[in-house]
Amino acid sequence: MATVRIQNATVWTGMRLPGGDISVTDAVLIDEGSILAIGATAKRLPADVVIDAAGGFICYGFGDGHVHPVFGGLEQQFAPVRDLASADEIALAVGEWATAHPDAEWIRGEGFDHTLAPDGVFLAAWLDAVVPDRPVVLRATDYHTVWVNSEALRRAGYTRDLVQPHDGEIVLDAAGEPTGTLREWGAWRPVYALLPPVELETRMSAIAHANECFASAGLTWVQDAWVEATDVNTWIEADRRGLVTCKVAMALWADSNNWRQQIEEFVAARARVEEAGSPRLVANTIKFFADGVIESATGALLEPYCDCPHSKGLPNWQPDELNSAVAAIDALGFQTHIHAIGDGAARMALDAIEHASLVNGARDRRPVIAHTQLVDEADIGRFAELGVIANFEPYWAKFDSWQSELTEPRLGKERTNRQFLIGTILRSGAPISFGSDWPVTTYSPLAGIQVAVTRKMTATGPSWMPEECVSVEEALLAYTSGVAFQAGDDGAGVIRPGARADLVWLETDPRSVDPMEIENISVLGTWAHGQRVWQ
Repeated sequence: MATVRIQNATVWTGMRLPGGDISVTDAVLIDEGSILAIGATAKRLPADVVIDAAGGFICYGFGDGHVHPVFGGLEQQFAPVRDLASADEIALAVGEWATAHPDAEWIRGEGFDHTLAPDGVFLAAWLDAVVPDRPVVLRATDYHTVWVNSEALRRAGYTRDLVQPHDGEIVLDAAGEPTGTLREWGAWRPVYALLPPVELETRMSAIAHANECFASAGLTWVQDAWVEATDVNTWIEADRRGLVTCKVAMALWADSNNWRQQIEEFVAARARVEEAGSPRLVANTIKFFADGVIESATGALLEPYCDCPHSKGLPNWQPDELNSAVAAIDALGFQTHIHAIGDGAARMALDAIEHASLVNGARDRRPVIAHTQLVDEADIGRFAELGVIANFEPYWAKFDSWQSELTEPRLGKERTNRQFLIGTILRSGAPISFGSDWPVTTYSPLAGIQVAVTRKMTATGPSWMPEECVSVEEALLAYTSGVAFQAGDDGAGVIRPGARADLVWLETDPRSVDPMEIENISVLGTWAHGQRVWQ
């Protein structure tokens, strides 16, 4: 491997000086996959390759603390339903795709906008009009809501006299008939279980697409936050083929209905990844879904929804059962990663982590609560007290159509303006990390930084909850050393001699531009373990 020196750069190391500033230098030297030297020493030592950064900005490679690479890659393989402006447009795109693929037994699409129908309820009849004879299953951008046609309802056995699952909702109309909208696992997993398995080569294409996206955005470490049993081998095979360019930490999904039976599978999957011997893959995290999402009124709240005063949402776990499950996987040395959207779910997640620490004793466990959308004031300090990493998806922290059309009507104004308390939780002393939840929203860290810093939709618009804005450097830290801390990776996150050579080269210093232009900065280069994977 050639020795590479990047010079004439603003090298933002991520290391804090005694006075509080972040150390900045002008060169970095890479050798054998590690950082050999920085600054004057880097310029003095010989190099096989010298790159003139032309005044560009170098920082440690970005990490994504919560992302779904396989889902994001697979979206490209199915009917194109993302970014369409109406339910009619979605149905038209589905019909055209079905016509172009006459041999497809099922018509599938991922990522439609779930704000395009009143109360987020989409009707099977709208899809029947374009595809009446084959089942259609479409998943919304929130990945918690599914829209199906009548043939899919028929195959799943969903009729007027159905029994609602305990962990989902089959939305019914006033006459008691299924509408075609399914919310949460218990409602739509039986439908997805009927889908033909995704072929291996399709999954390989999905991984290749995801890794190209990550490299182009400067990402060098990602937490795949929802890995089912079949996808452990998917990642191993993709890595064997050379399709994996970044480090991937798999979070194995725990099913609230049969987690005890999964324990042996988790241990075997971790061992299988270790035996594969790849420096890029690890499977030491278990993913729990404490609740759903507020937009579908399935996020678990402490107080009822405004538009449904008899409901506090739909927790996916009973508190005692989540306590037991988290303690069991924690005892086996797994890291806990809990999706918690509502304040009720956040409390349940904190309680479970506290329970595990009391049962299993002290260790460096670095548990994660992902999304951290709504947290009760009484629970804010518990993140620091319990050592819980608050993982935010900062791109969500703006008042967009999700908020105006679905969230605010359900939460009311007071709770709406207590969401995504990034600044508050950071100031509380808790560790934070950033992620994207792609393909729910963009995988671009620069876009996430822009929203974290501005909390704006447009340059001339107001900031939403401006007291929760963070600085550019705080956002950079959350995407670099913050995610490295989540990963438990002491050799990552800051540019220093001996650290792994994961770097990103930006055309412009994001600290020096108009904050509303940060997402437009070009990524000129990405290095993963010393290898350039994007230019």
